[in-house]
Amino acid sequence: MRSPLTLLAEPPVPAEVPRRLPPWLKRTLPAGNANFFTQTLIDDLKLVTVCESAKCPNRPECWSRRAATFMIMGNLCTRPCGFCSVPKGTPEALELDEPARVAEAARRLGLKHVVITSVTRDDLPDGGADHFVQCIRAVRELTGAAVEVLTPDFGGNLAAIDAVTDAAPEVFNHNLETVPRLYRKVRGRADYRRSLDLLERVKQRSPKLVTKAGLMLGIGETVGELFDVLADLRGIDCDVLTLGQYLAPTLKHIPVARFLPPEEFDDIAARARLMGFRRVTAGPFVRSSYHAGDMVPTAEGVLSDATPGG
Repeated sequence: MRSPLTLLAEPPVPAEVPRRLPPWLKRTLPAGNANFFTQTLIDDLKLVTVCESAKCPNRPECWSRRAATFMIMGNLCTRPCGFCSVPKGTPEALELDEPARVAEAARRLGLKHVVITSVTRDDLPDGGADHFVQCIRAVRELTGAAVEVLTPDFGGNLAAIDAVTDAAPEVFNHNLETVPRLYRKVRGRADYRRSLDLLERVKQRSPKLVTKAGLMLGIGETVGELFDVLADLRGIDCDVLTLGQYLAPTLKHIPVARFLPPEEFDDIAARARLMGFRRVTAGPFVRSSYHAGDMVPTAEGVLSDATPGG
């Protein structure tokens, strides 16, 4: 039986959304050039961040407080997703010193919670799982910081998923991004069930490891479809949920179907908490790694004292 939470009235989806952003999606830039330190450090260590590659609207804010999300294994993805601005193509060989450079960047930035994500590397037998493991170890050994990984699906490779899980990051994040009906349009070669299975596998193998997932809203989903996905996530004991507004990176990407006002995000978050998520963060500017350290629940379900990781 469908949960009562899915019986909300479906909001109308306009045929064409105006290109002008609503007032709640406009924000002021940090004063001065406070993000110069972060930009210089990233350039100096020749690292890639999802902040830049995914055109994140929070980059000026995060970089001004010396926080960034590292994107390992290059800046070319093997999957063409309709929502993402990361370039697609044939990736180059892995850089074996990249884990050490990521760790050094985390040290210089003074991060207490380090978020590491990657492009999808279907060209690698393990999808880059061992490279994730090396980055987790390098960051932990040099800084002692908590580590959150935001991984691709590794093509459903169970050994790869297990390897990253066994490296014991504090948080294992894998984004579903959207509802099953929109997967082919939005996520290309990804598979909804495969992503759910990954998160379930992680929790079964390491029950105390915090699992996390995120979705973009306003891309064409209905309220009923959204809450069906949230029910699926609770069914596999996912701990943390992030919900943010989809913003098309360019006119060539999937257009925005609807801009959700902040109060609607608040309502969805409240309902999601009633479903049992230990931490829910929702809002127009929320992204899966935005203030990530603040979203880590303790055994008691309260906020950790980790410094936001970007």
